[in-house]
Amino acid sequence: MSTLKTAAQFFALRSLVRGYALIGDPYAAVIASPPDRDPYAMYEKVRAKGDMVRSRMGAYVSPSREICDSVLRDNRFITATFDEASMVPITLVKNGEKIVNPVQDSFLMMNPPNHTRLRKLVQPFFTPRALKDRTASIQKIVTDYLDRLDDRFDVVTEFAAQVPIQVIADLLGVPDDDKETFARWGSSLAETLDGVWSYKQLKSLHATIIEYNDFIDGLMDERRRNPKDDIVSHLVTQHADLSREDLVATTGLLLFAGFETTVNLIGNGVLKAFENPHTVAPLAQSPEYAEGFVEEVLRLDPPVQYTIRWPKERLELAGVTLPKGMPVLLMLAAANRDPRVFADPLKFDPTRSNAREHLSFSAGIHYCIGAGLSRIEGAIALHELFKRFPDLAPDGPVARRKSKLIRGALRLPVRANETKRSLAVKNS
Repeated sequence: MSTLKTAAQFFALRSLVRGYALIGDPYAAVIASPPDRDPYAMYEKVRAKGDMVRSRMGAYVSPSREICDSVLRDNRFITATFDEASMVPITLVKNGEKIVNPVQDSFLMMNPPNHTRLRKLVQPFFTPRALKDRTASIQKIVTDYLDRLDDRFDVVTEFAAQVPIQVIADLLGVPDDDKETFARWGSSLAETLDGVWSYKQLKSLHATIIEYNDFIDGLMDERRRNPKDDIVSHLVTQHADLSREDLVATTGLLLFAGFETTVNLIGNGVLKAFENPHTVAPLAQSPEYAEGFVEEVLRLDPPVQYTIRWPKERLELAGVTLPKGMPVLLMLAAANRDPRVFADPLKFDPTRSNAREHLSFSAGIHYCIGAGLSRIEGAIALHELFKRFPDLAPDGPVARRKSKLIRGALRLPVRANETKRSLAVKNS
């Protein structure tokens, strides 16, 4: 595809979607909403129209928790590919060869049997027992980064982003000198997950993925020569029959999913604590309360806002006939606020008994493989942060991520009272 043709397609698509959004089309409204705008009022407008809302763009949108859950668990629906979600076909090449996209080409976007085969290879690293064995190291990572903070800092860039990237870098066996680059790649990919909408974004994505491919090729070669106790070593030594594409994409997915979900969970958790100051004391005092706090953050303000599924055959869903291939946009963030499931759904309540019924980690075969790890990191990080800084407060405006799909803060400046901090450290 030529550069001019690609740019023209981007411009035409952007204009089309924005036009439909202006007249209230639900599908266009979701994917075209400004990334720095609170989307939840718009979700409620969609909910008011029903459980299955038809879009003029040839799709359905559902804010229903019951419908979203059923579709995610129904093997008659398949995942949306990166190209289909962005609606402009994208093939990235270098020297005439395809470049592996760590999201688009990963098992996240696959269906059985390939999805099952690849997911099974890394599942042992995310079992409850494996995560329990890793908890002490996560605690140490959190403490180490808290020790580096002054009275004024950016809670996202200096803490919320540092903890998960260190955890996933240790899991993958990435050298410490390279983890900041990993974080930059993760953020770059996150901005294009809800579609590539400009030629500038396409160029940035292209550069990021080329860098990532070159890095992983080098890391895999090194681990073949000198294997260690990490996921990359496991994949290249125990599964030598894997294609290069599968190796690069699987590793990249773990990097991205392990980083982006958790950094936004922690950042959104800090914002919820600021909005609900009565939760700060119990959050700082009780690790068990912190676990409930994390579930309620995931429910009320999830890092991943929506997903898309395609029916692979003609079928009936909630009284609607869906032809084969018609997209269904599942509004996970709206489903998490379904009043038929969650009493007083707009209230932030860390003691909510059914908060864990949220769909923020998806459901069915595509349930997030790193959900347990993200929960542990989020609970430890938020508990220890407010234990160390019990009077933490905003210290400037919040800068939001430039994505509609991934919701979180890009920058969140905060300040703490030194006297109370000293007492918190002394009493810890």
